[in-house]
Amino acid sequence: MGKPTGFIEIQRKKHPTRPVEERLHDWREVYLPSPTGDLMEQGARCMDCGIPFCHQGCPLGNLIPDWNDLVYRDKWQAAIDRLHATNNFPEFTGRLCPAPCEGSCVLGINNDPVTIKDIEVSIIDRAYAEGWVTPRPPATRTWKKVAVVGSGPAGLAAADQLNRAGHLVTVFEKSDRIGGLLRYGIPEFKMEKRILDRRLHLMEAEGVVFRPGVNVGVDVPMARLRSDFDAILLAGGAGQARDLPVPGRDLQGIHFAMDYLPLQNRRCEGDEIPDEQFISAKDRDVVIIGGGDTGADCLGTVHRQGARSVSQLELLPQPPDMRTADNPWPTWPQIFRVSPAHEEGGERLFSVSTQRFVGDNNGRVRALQASKVEMVRKNGRMDFAPVPESDFEIKTDLVLLAMGFTGPERGPLLNDPRRDADAARQCRPRREVDDQRAGRLHRRRHAARPVAHRLGDCRRPFRGARDRPVSGRRVAAPGTIAIIRRSG
Repeated sequence: MGKPTGFIEIQRKKHPTRPVEERLHDWREVYLPSPTGDLMEQGARCMDCGIPFCHQGCPLGNLIPDWNDLVYRDKWQAAIDRLHATNNFPEFTGRLCPAPCEGSCVLGINNDPVTIKDIEVSIIDRAYAEGWVTPRPPATRTWKKVAVVGSGPAGLAAADQLNRAGHLVTVFEKSDRIGGLLRYGIPEFKMEKRILDRRLHLMEAEGVVFRPGVNVGVDVPMARLRSDFDAILLAGGAGQARDLPVPGRDLQGIHFAMDYLPLQNRRCEGDEIPDEQFISAKDRDVVIIGGGDTGADCLGTVHRQGARSVSQLELLPQPPDMRTADNPWPTWPQIFRVSPAHEEGGERLFSVSTQRFVGDNNGRVRALQASKVEMVRKNGRMDFAPVPESDFEIKTDLVLLAMGFTGPERGPLLNDPRRDADAARQCRPRREVDDQRAGRLHRRRHAARPVAHRLGDCRRPFRGARDRPVSGRRVAAPGTIAIIRRSG
């Protein structure tokens, strides 16, 4: 795997980025292409570790040592074939995934891990540039029809897999454009939407039908889908944002991150949004509550909009720079990270609990009152206790809540009485027959009408961008979901 002594001779090299002073003035991607020579050297660092734990770290089970070795040997076309064998959309995951594979890289035990994520995105970008990624429609069709509700990463992965199997797949999306989280949740500077559109055009050429602007359960009843399709997959995501029920929450100027980010993405798409409907950070003192990926997305966006000041608050304490004893390899390293958005500025405050918002005479937020907290063990569980005399106030006139999501939005679709709300009951077949074929367990499902299966964040919230496609791949895999035959 790679060069036998590469991990000794070659040091990890960071993915190059555009200068901060340049990228703050546009919405183009932060990262620059890595030189081919550097990528081959980084692939050479992949050691012959015997048991590649990066397979365990990657939810998709990507064959990482294989394509690292192929890049080192300058065999890029073979590398994209190996990458596409397990990953439908490496151009998405290579840009957005937090790279748990690198956290479980064997080299990371006592050295810097291999730059797996950089190599992955470089393989797919090279493949597109060389013309190796072309439409490959299925050779035969089953003429079984599948409806996929939701066009985020999980829905698109399921649609791609089912189309490859020969089924007729239609993807429904309530927004005006296909892409879900990829379209309106991910800022342009993290992934330009031309990358998404390129893949969608490819899927259309392969036979997938996209129907944007259709809110299933409102515009089209579930009964209609049950009569028209042999199977239904629900991949509507986890759109229910976690709220902060403290005094002053109803003041103007306090918004959920997912009410804020899509507006800028729409403007980047060319949509005309009146200023009175747009949420802008220009010349404002911004506070972002939440220290995760969504908070970082808000941070990079407010920088580009011209915020006067930015503070990002996190309830948890600041992580250590290195792994602690209770966070051993190959688990995900709970360490302090600096994203490109953090490199661009802003103050990060840890162990902070928001107590209340203070408004002005016009009903708009003007300040946030908070206190420091510490983690304590109480009744056998960890809790947060306020630190005495640690109250403080931050001036702000725009607050963005980026504290994660609690699950899918409730509505006509999920409240359909003909569906079970509980995922376990919902996906239970009426009759299940297990049989052994070629050493693999297959599940045959029979029902009088199509069952709606949940996947992605609609089933359970995931940690990163790579977990959602793997959910779509699994639910669409042979033996996991059977295309249900019509009764009669």
